[in-house]
Amino acid sequence: MGRAAYPRWRRAVSTARRRVAAGGRERGANPVELAVLMPLILVLLFASIQIAAVFLARSTALNAAQSGVNAERLYDAPDGAGAQSATRFLRAAGGWLVGWDRTGPTCEATATDVTCTVTGRSLSVVPGVEFAIRQTAHGTVERVTEP
Repeated sequence: MGRAAYPRWRRAVSTARRRVAAGGRERGANPVELAVLMPLILVLLFASIQIAAVFLARSTALNAAQSGVNAERLYDAPDGAGAQSATRFLRAAGGWLVGWDRTGPTCEATATDVTCTVTGRSLSVVPGVEFAIRQTAHGTVERVTEP
């Protein structure tokens, strides 16, 4: 490094020191900003977890209802096969859908159609807040028809 470059380097250091010293007026601003934004961040975090729990509960209820329809629509299916199949599914699916066992899955069959309904509640991140879930699946009964 030659003699001509030395003063430039010294000026750069001096300028950097002045900038650091001037920024001292805003010391502590980052923790204050974080304290203001943290409640919003937590609300968004819990809201996203709650939305995911609601969608998982809806998916579980719909899959259980579809399982019940598939069991009930079989040719010569025994009475209650749909409700039993949906109950087995819900017991194996975990706890995303709660309170379904109060009423249990219901399946109604006619000569041509089957409809199964599963009701319950989603898990809740916020105590005291409940999200009701009700999913219905529909299908046609397998039967022999004349050509």
